[in-house]
Amino acid sequence: MTDLPGLGLAPLTAYLDEHRPGLRAGELTAQLVPGGRSNLTYRIGDGEHRWVLRRPPLGHVLATAHDMTREHRVISALAGTDVPVPHAELLCTDTDVLGAPFYLMDEVPGTALRHRDECPWLTPEVAGVLSQRLVDVLADLHAVDPESVGLGDFGRPDGFLERQVARWGKQLDASRSRELPGIDELRARLAASVPRSARATIVHGDYRLDNVLVTADPLDISAVLDWEMATLGDPLADVGLLCVYWQGTGKTDDPVTGTVPTMPGFASGEELVERYARRSGADVSQLGWYVAFGYFKLAVIIEGIHFRFTAGKTVGAGFDTLGAMTLPLVEHGLAASTPREK
Repeated sequence: MTDLPGLGLAPLTAYLDEHRPGLRAGELTAQLVPGGRSNLTYRIGDGEHRWVLRRPPLGHVLATAHDMTREHRVISALAGTDVPVPHAELLCTDTDVLGAPFYLMDEVPGTALRHRDECPWLTPEVAGVLSQRLVDVLADLHAVDPESVGLGDFGRPDGFLERQVARWGKQLDASRSRELPGIDELRARLAASVPRSARATIVHGDYRLDNVLVTADPLDISAVLDWEMATLGDPLADVGLLCVYWQGTGKTDDPVTGTVPTMPGFASGEELVERYARRSGADVSQLGWYVAFGYFKLAVIIEGIHFRFTAGKTVGAGFDTLGAMTLPLVEHGLAASTPREK
Protein backbone atom coordinates (compact mmCIF):
# COMPACT_ATOMS: atom_id res chain seq x y z
CA MET A 1 0.00 0.00 0.00
CA THR A 2 1.25 3.46 -0.92
CA ASP A 3 -0.05 6.34 1.16
CA LEU A 4 -0.89 9.76 -0.27
CA PRO A 5 -0.89 13.10 1.56
CA GLY A 6 -4.02 13.13 3.69
CA LEU A 7 -4.79 9.46 3.05
CA GLY A 8 -3.33 6.46 4.90
CA LEU A 9 -4.48 3.23 3.28
CA ALA A 10 -3.74 1.00 6.27
CA PRO A 11 -6.01 2.90 8.71
CA LEU A 12 -8.65 3.26 5.98
CA THR A 13 -8.57 -0.50 5.37
CA ALA A 14 -8.89 -1.21 9.08
CA TYR A 15 -11.82 1.19 9.38
CA LEU A 16 -13.68 -0.32 6.43
CA ASP A 17 -13.12 -3.87 7.68
CA GLU A 18 -14.53 -2.93 11.09
CA HIS A 19 -17.48 -0.81 10.01
CA ARG A 20 -18.33 -2.26 6.56
CA PRO A 21 -17.01 -5.83 6.62
CA GLY A 22 -17.13 -7.40 3.18
CA LEU A 23 -17.24 -4.08 1.32
CA ARG A 24 -13.74 -4.43 -0.09
CA ALA A 25 -12.70 -7.45 -2.13
CA GLY A 26 -8.94 -6.91 -2.11
CA GLU A 27 -6.07 -4.64 -1.17
CA LEU A 28 -6.91 -0.97 -1.51
CA THR A 29 -5.18 1.36 -3.94
CA ALA A 30 -5.60 5.13 -4.16
CA GLN A 31 -5.04 7.97 -6.60
CA LEU A 32 -5.38 11.69 -5.95
CA VAL A 33 -7.94 13.21 -8.31
CA PRO A 34 -6.39 16.32 -9.90
CA GLY A 35 -8.22 19.56 -10.46
CA GLY A 36 -9.72 20.06 -7.01
CA ARG A 37 -8.68 23.21 -5.21
CA SER A 38 -10.59 22.76 -1.96
CA ASN A 39 -11.53 19.39 -0.48
CA LEU A 40 -9.21 16.53 -1.36
CA THR A 41 -10.65 13.80 -3.58
CA TYR A 42 -9.19 10.34 -4.14
CA ARG A 43 -10.13 7.37 -6.30
CA ILE A 44 -10.11 4.19 -4.24
CA GLY A 45 -10.07 0.69 -5.75
CA ASP A 46 -9.82 -2.91 -4.60
CA GLY A 47 -9.45 -4.66 -7.97
CA GLU A 48 -13.21 -5.15 -8.35
CA HIS A 49 -14.89 -2.00 -7.06
CA ARG A 50 -14.16 1.70 -7.38
CA TRP A 51 -15.10 4.43 -4.96
CA VAL A 52 -14.34 8.09 -4.37
CA LEU A 53 -13.19 9.37 -0.99
CA ARG A 54 -13.56 13.00 0.07
CA ARG A 55 -11.86 14.74 2.98
CA PRO A 56 -11.06 18.37 3.92
CA PRO A 57 -7.85 20.01 2.66
CA LEU A 58 -4.71 20.01 4.76
CA GLY A 59 -4.42 23.06 7.00
CA HIS A 60 -7.87 24.46 6.19
CA VAL A 61 -8.79 27.62 8.09
CA LEU A 62 -12.59 27.49 8.18
CA ALA A 63 -13.91 24.11 9.25
CA THR A 64 -17.52 24.85 8.32
CA ALA A 65 -16.48 25.25 4.68
CA HIS A 66 -15.31 21.63 4.58
CA ASP A 67 -18.07 19.82 6.48
CA MET A 68 -18.06 16.19 5.40
CA THR A 69 -21.14 15.39 7.47
CA ARG A 70 -23.22 17.95 5.59
CA GLU A 71 -21.91 16.83 2.21
CA HIS A 72 -22.65 13.18 2.97
CA ARG A 73 -26.09 14.05 4.32
CA VAL A 74 -27.26 16.02 1.30
CA ILE A 75 -26.04 13.39 -1.19
CA SER A 76 -27.86 10.70 0.77
CA ALA A 77 -31.03 12.80 0.94
CA LEU A 78 -31.11 13.58 -2.79
CA ALA A 79 -30.89 9.93 -3.82
CA GLY A 80 -34.10 9.13 -5.68
CA THR A 81 -34.85 12.72 -6.70
CA ASP A 82 -34.43 14.25 -10.16
CA VAL A 83 -30.98 15.47 -9.08
CA PRO A 84 -28.27 12.95 -10.10
CA VAL A 85 -25.91 12.16 -7.20
CA PRO A 86 -23.51 9.31 -6.38
CA HIS A 87 -24.50 6.62 -3.90
CA ALA A 88 -22.97 7.41 -0.51
CA GLU A 89 -21.39 4.34 1.13
CA LEU A 90 -20.31 5.63 4.54
CA LEU A 91 -19.31 8.62 6.64
CA CYS A 92 -16.44 8.63 9.13
CA THR A 93 -16.29 11.44 11.70
CA ASP A 94 -13.44 9.84 13.69
CA THR A 95 -10.46 12.11 12.99
CA ASP A 96 -8.06 9.47 14.32
CA VAL A 97 -8.47 7.47 11.10
CA LEU A 98 -7.25 9.95 8.46
CA GLY A 99 -6.72 13.08 10.54
CA ALA A 100 -10.04 14.57 9.41
CA PRO A 101 -13.61 13.42 8.74
CA PHE A 102 -14.22 11.77 5.37
CA TYR A 103 -16.87 9.95 3.40
CA LEU A 104 -16.86 7.28 0.72
CA MET A 105 -19.17 7.16 -2.30
CA ASP A 106 -19.47 5.03 -5.40
CA GLU A 107 -17.58 6.19 -8.48
CA VAL A 108 -19.98 7.38 -11.20
CA PRO A 109 -19.27 7.18 -14.95
CA GLY A 110 -18.65 10.55 -16.54
CA THR A 111 -16.08 13.31 -16.87
CA ALA A 112 -15.71 16.67 -15.17
CA LEU A 113 -15.11 19.03 -18.10
CA ARG A 114 -12.42 21.54 -17.11
CA HIS A 115 -10.43 22.07 -20.31
CA ARG A 116 -11.14 22.05 -24.01
CA ASP A 117 -8.74 19.20 -24.68
CA GLU A 118 -10.86 16.91 -22.45
CA CYS A 119 -13.91 17.11 -24.70
CA PRO A 120 -13.07 17.00 -28.42
CA TRP A 121 -16.46 15.32 -28.94
CA LEU A 122 -18.29 18.51 -27.92
CA THR A 123 -19.77 19.78 -31.17
CA PRO A 124 -21.61 23.11 -31.12
CA GLU A 125 -24.94 21.28 -31.16
CA VAL A 126 -23.96 19.05 -28.23
CA ALA A 127 -22.59 22.06 -26.33
CA GLY A 128 -25.93 23.81 -26.69
CA VAL A 129 -27.84 20.81 -25.34
CA LEU A 130 -25.37 20.43 -22.46
CA SER A 131 -25.84 24.11 -21.54
CA GLN A 132 -29.58 23.52 -21.23
CA ARG A 133 -29.13 20.33 -19.22
CA LEU A 134 -26.79 22.11 -16.79
CA VAL A 135 -29.44 24.74 -16.09
CA ASP A 136 -32.25 22.21 -15.91
CA VAL A 137 -30.44 20.15 -13.24
CA LEU A 138 -29.96 23.29 -11.16
CA ALA A 139 -33.64 24.16 -11.53
CA ASP A 140 -34.53 20.57 -10.55
CA LEU A 141 -32.40 20.92 -7.41
CA HIS A 142 -34.14 24.14 -6.45
CA ALA A 143 -37.52 22.45 -7.02
CA VAL A 144 -36.84 19.74 -4.43
CA ASP A 145 -38.90 20.24 -1.27
CA PRO A 146 -36.35 20.11 1.57
CA GLU A 147 -38.89 18.70 4.03
CA SER A 148 -39.77 15.84 1.71
CA VAL A 149 -36.17 14.57 1.64
CA GLY A 150 -35.39 15.11 5.31
CA LEU A 151 -33.51 18.38 4.87
CA GLY A 152 -36.01 20.72 6.47
CA ASP A 153 -33.45 21.59 9.16
CA PHE A 154 -30.46 21.70 6.81
CA GLY A 155 -30.02 25.46 7.14
CA ARG A 156 -31.54 28.74 8.29
CA PRO A 157 -33.02 30.49 5.25
CA ASP A 158 -33.93 33.64 7.15
CA GLY A 159 -31.00 36.04 6.91
CA PHE A 160 -29.15 33.67 4.57
CA LEU A 161 -27.65 36.34 2.33
CA GLU A 162 -26.56 38.56 5.22
CA ARG A 163 -24.86 35.59 6.87
CA GLN A 164 -23.19 34.61 3.61
CA VAL A 165 -21.59 38.04 3.24
CA ALA A 166 -20.47 37.92 6.88
CA ARG A 167 -19.23 34.35 6.59
CA TRP A 168 -17.06 34.96 3.56
CA GLY A 169 -15.84 38.18 5.13
CA LYS A 170 -14.74 36.11 8.12
CA GLN A 171 -13.00 33.67 5.79
CA LEU A 172 -11.24 36.59 4.13
CA ASP A 173 -10.00 37.86 7.48
CA ALA A 174 -8.78 34.37 8.40
CA SER A 175 -6.68 34.06 5.23
CA ARG A 176 -5.56 37.65 4.71
CA SER A 177 -1.81 37.77 4.12
CA ARG A 178 -1.36 40.65 1.63
CA GLU A 179 -2.95 43.84 0.39
CA LEU A 180 -6.00 43.26 -1.82
CA PRO A 181 -7.16 46.61 -3.24
CA GLY A 182 -10.93 46.82 -3.64
CA ILE A 183 -11.94 43.70 -1.76
CA ASP A 184 -13.09 45.54 1.35
CA GLU A 185 -15.06 47.98 -0.80
CA LEU A 186 -16.80 45.07 -2.53
CA ARG A 187 -17.54 43.48 0.84
CA ALA A 188 -19.05 46.74 2.13
CA ARG A 189 -21.15 47.27 -1.01
CA LEU A 190 -22.61 43.79 -0.74
CA ALA A 191 -23.39 44.14 2.96
CA ALA A 192 -25.13 47.47 2.36
CA SER A 193 -27.37 46.28 -0.48
CA VAL A 194 -28.53 42.75 0.37
CA PRO A 195 -31.69 41.93 -1.64
CA ARG A 196 -34.75 40.34 -0.11
CA SER A 197 -34.92 36.61 -0.89
CA ALA A 198 -38.11 35.54 -2.62
CA ARG A 199 -37.89 31.87 -1.60
CA ALA A 200 -35.68 29.29 0.07
CA THR A 201 -34.47 26.04 -1.48
CA ILE A 202 -31.63 23.57 -1.23
CA VAL A 203 -28.59 25.52 -2.45
CA HIS A 204 -25.54 23.72 -3.85
CA GLY A 205 -23.15 26.57 -3.09
CA ASP A 206 -20.61 25.90 -5.87
CA TYR A 207 -22.60 24.81 -8.91
CA ARG A 208 -20.64 24.90 -12.17
CA LEU A 209 -19.82 22.80 -15.21
CA ASP A 210 -16.77 21.11 -13.75
CA ASN A 211 -18.65 20.16 -10.57
CA VAL A 212 -20.86 17.81 -12.56
CA LEU A 213 -19.96 14.61 -14.39
CA VAL A 214 -20.91 14.48 -18.07
CA THR A 215 -21.39 11.38 -20.20
CA ALA A 216 -21.00 11.65 -23.97
CA ASP A 217 -23.13 8.73 -25.12
CA PRO A 218 -25.84 9.28 -24.21
CA LEU A 219 -25.25 12.95 -23.47
CA ASP A 220 -26.28 13.61 -19.88
CA ILE A 221 -25.18 14.82 -16.47
CA SER A 222 -24.58 11.64 -14.49
CA ALA A 223 -23.82 13.26 -11.12
CA VAL A 224 -23.57 16.57 -9.33
CA LEU A 225 -20.49 16.67 -7.10
CA ASP A 226 -18.82 18.84 -4.43
CA TRP A 227 -21.68 19.55 -2.04
CA GLU A 228 -19.44 20.89 0.73
CA MET A 229 -21.18 24.29 0.82
CA ALA A 230 -24.76 23.06 0.40
CA THR A 231 -27.43 24.51 2.69
CA LEU A 232 -30.92 26.00 2.62
CA GLY A 233 -31.01 29.51 1.23
CA ASP A 234 -31.63 31.77 -1.72
CA PRO A 235 -31.39 29.78 -4.98
CA LEU A 236 -30.28 32.86 -6.93
CA ALA A 237 -26.95 32.58 -5.09
CA ASP A 238 -26.34 29.43 -7.16
CA VAL A 239 -27.39 31.19 -10.36
CA GLY A 240 -25.18 34.21 -9.71
CA LEU A 241 -22.15 32.04 -9.01
CA LEU A 242 -22.84 29.92 -12.10
CA CYS A 243 -22.71 33.15 -14.12
CA VAL A 244 -19.35 33.97 -12.55
CA TYR A 245 -17.93 30.59 -13.52
CA TRP A 246 -19.46 30.94 -16.98
CA GLN A 247 -18.03 34.38 -17.83
CA GLY A 248 -14.96 34.42 -15.55
CA THR A 249 -12.64 37.36 -15.93
CA GLY A 250 -12.70 37.53 -19.72
CA LYS A 251 -9.21 36.13 -20.31
CA THR A 252 -8.46 33.82 -23.22
CA ASP A 253 -7.16 31.02 -20.99
CA ASP A 254 -9.32 31.81 -17.99
CA PRO A 255 -8.83 29.39 -15.06
CA VAL A 256 -12.22 30.47 -13.69
CA THR A 257 -14.18 29.14 -16.66
CA GLY A 258 -11.73 26.35 -17.47
CA THR A 259 -12.21 27.51 -21.12
CA VAL A 260 -14.94 24.93 -21.84
CA PRO A 261 -17.97 27.30 -21.70
CA THR A 262 -16.26 29.50 -24.31
CA MET A 263 -16.32 26.69 -26.89
CA PRO A 264 -18.66 27.16 -29.89
CA GLY A 265 -22.27 26.29 -29.21
CA PHE A 266 -22.40 26.91 -25.48
CA ALA A 267 -25.14 29.25 -24.34
CA SER A 268 -24.29 32.76 -23.23
CA GLY A 269 -24.64 33.75 -19.60
CA GLU A 270 -27.80 35.67 -20.47
CA GLU A 271 -29.30 32.60 -22.15
CA LEU A 272 -28.52 30.47 -19.08
CA VAL A 273 -30.31 32.97 -16.85
CA GLU A 274 -33.29 33.19 -19.21
CA ARG A 275 -33.68 29.40 -19.28
CA TYR A 276 -33.42 29.19 -15.51
CA ALA A 277 -36.08 31.88 -15.12
CA ARG A 278 -38.41 30.01 -17.47
CA ARG A 279 -37.85 26.65 -15.75
CA SER A 280 -38.12 27.95 -12.19
CA GLY A 281 -40.40 30.97 -12.52
CA ALA A 282 -37.87 32.99 -10.51
CA ASP A 283 -37.59 36.78 -10.64
CA VAL A 284 -34.02 37.46 -11.80
CA SER A 285 -34.27 41.25 -11.97
CA GLN A 286 -31.75 41.72 -9.13
CA LEU A 287 -29.31 39.06 -10.28
CA GLY A 288 -26.50 41.66 -10.50
CA TRP A 289 -26.10 41.57 -6.70
CA TYR A 290 -25.83 37.78 -6.74
CA VAL A 291 -23.22 37.89 -9.50
CA ALA A 292 -21.20 40.46 -7.54
CA PHE A 293 -21.45 38.27 -4.45
CA GLY A 294 -20.33 35.27 -6.52
CA TYR A 295 -17.19 37.16 -7.56
CA PHE A 296 -16.53 38.12 -3.93
CA LYS A 297 -17.05 34.56 -2.68
CA LEU A 298 -14.79 33.09 -5.37
CA ALA A 299 -12.12 35.72 -4.68
CA VAL A 300 -12.15 34.78 -1.00
CA ILE A 301 -11.98 31.07 -1.82
CA ILE A 302 -9.03 31.62 -4.14
CA GLU A 303 -7.29 33.79 -1.55
CA GLY A 304 -7.78 31.07 1.06
CA ILE A 305 -6.17 28.53 -1.25
CA HIS A 306 -3.32 30.97 -1.94
CA PHE A 307 -2.89 31.37 1.82
CA ARG A 308 -2.62 27.59 2.28
CA PHE A 309 -0.20 27.36 -0.66
CA THR A 310 2.14 29.94 0.86
CA ALA A 311 1.99 27.97 4.11
CA GLY A 312 2.90 24.73 2.31
CA LYS A 313 -0.48 23.14 3.05
CA THR A 314 -1.69 22.30 -0.47
CA VAL A 315 -1.54 18.91 -2.19
CA GLY A 316 -0.98 18.60 -5.94
CA ALA A 317 0.14 20.96 -8.70
CA GLY A 318 -1.13 24.23 -10.10
CA PHE A 319 -1.47 26.24 -6.89
CA ASP A 320 1.41 28.62 -7.55
CA THR A 321 -0.51 30.77 -10.05
CA LEU A 322 -3.90 30.90 -8.31
CA GLY A 323 -3.04 33.96 -6.23
CA ALA A 324 -3.00 36.09 -9.38
CA MET A 325 -6.73 35.46 -9.86
CA THR A 326 -7.94 37.25 -6.74
CA LEU A 327 -7.72 40.88 -7.86
CA PRO A 328 -9.35 40.35 -11.30
CA LEU A 329 -12.24 38.65 -9.53
CA VAL A 330 -12.55 41.61 -7.16
CA GLU A 331 -12.55 44.04 -10.10
CA HIS A 332 -15.36 42.13 -11.83
CA GLY A 333 -17.29 41.96 -8.58
CA LEU A 334 -17.10 45.74 -8.21
CA ALA A 335 -18.25 46.17 -11.80
CA ALA A 336 -21.22 43.85 -11.24
CA SER A 337 -22.29 45.40 -7.94
CA THR A 338 -25.06 47.97 -8.09
CA PRO A 339 -27.08 49.73 -5.39
CA ARG A 340 -30.20 47.94 -4.35
CA GLU A 341 -33.29 49.20 -6.14
CA LYS A 342 -35.69 51.11 -3.91
